[in-house]
Amino acid sequence: MKKVKITAMRQTVYADLMAKYENPIEHTCDVTVGQQWISEDGQRPDGMCPSAWESMQQFVESLAKGEGNFFDGWMKNPMSAMISCNDGFRPFSFYIEVINDDVSQ
Repeated sequence: MKKVKITAMRQTVYADLMAKYENPIEHTCDVTVGQQWISEDGQRPDGMCPSAWESMQQFVESLAKGEGNFFDGWMKNPMSAMISCNDGFRPFSFYIEVINDDVSQ
């Protein structure tokens, strides 16, 4: 299986939607721009937000198996994807990419 690197690229915050719809909460997200994780065997890396993982899991698993070219040429690098977490108030965009070409099993 291939290793897949996950990089937190950008966060968007929709303050107007938060003010209108979200109950006040003290703690939201521990992810920071530039933070990286390595997925081995298509598994969720330690420290990866479980909610963000749910959004990208199928893409990471597919890349780990050597599959790619999602949506017929969507990404310039066919062994990558740009996926956002499912937080509708402050979504993070993650770039996921294969980082090796060796098949270990």
